[in-house]
Amino acid sequence: MDTPTFNDTSSALSLLLSRRSTKARTLVAPGPDEAQLATIIRAASRVPDHGKLAPWRFVVIADRDALLHMLQHQLHKHRPEATAHETAKLELFTHQAPTLVAVVSVVRHDHKIPEWEQQMSAGAACQNLLLAAHAMGFVGNWLTGLASELPGVAKALGVPGGRVVGWMFIGTPSTPLDERPRPSAETITLHWPG
Repeated sequence: MDTPTFNDTSSALSLLLSRRSTKARTLVAPGPDEAQLATIIRAASRVPDHGKLAPWRFVVIADRDALLHMLQHQLHKHRPEATAHETAKLELFTHQAPTLVAVVSVVRHDHKIPEWEQQMSAGAACQNLLLAAHAMGFVGNWLTGLASELPGVAKALGVPGGRVVGWMFIGTPSTPLDERPRPSAETITLHWPG
């Protein structure tokens, strides 16, 4: 397959400068169809990947009730003291937005590429997924929290030894998105030696 070229830098920069998230609970249908989601995932995999390890997997969640059941099982297994409030939060969490993809970091511990580099590649995959969704006219929200912290979740999703680094909720915003405050380049840029 030939590597695609993209010469329209103004469109690319416009895409990068306009991407933003919104709350997953405010995302409604439509979400990406099967072909659009395949393209989004293909774009998400085009990230820096030192060693060509592909240290990430994408799990498309087809059954939210099954996901909820699995997360509640892991919660009660690993935290028997969990409250009813935490269980209810998982129910709200799993039933947001029309499309949900779990991005799982799969670190190769036996490889010379540092683990942190492999994890950064998984984070970059999450960002590319959000950018690709935005390019297709959707909005995404990258969440972690309790559903990422529970042991056994990645294994239950079919990725033993992995860790969920992003629950990527994708859909259409139910209300227009307002821009949020962003730091100015001057406040976050250093010059060395200064």
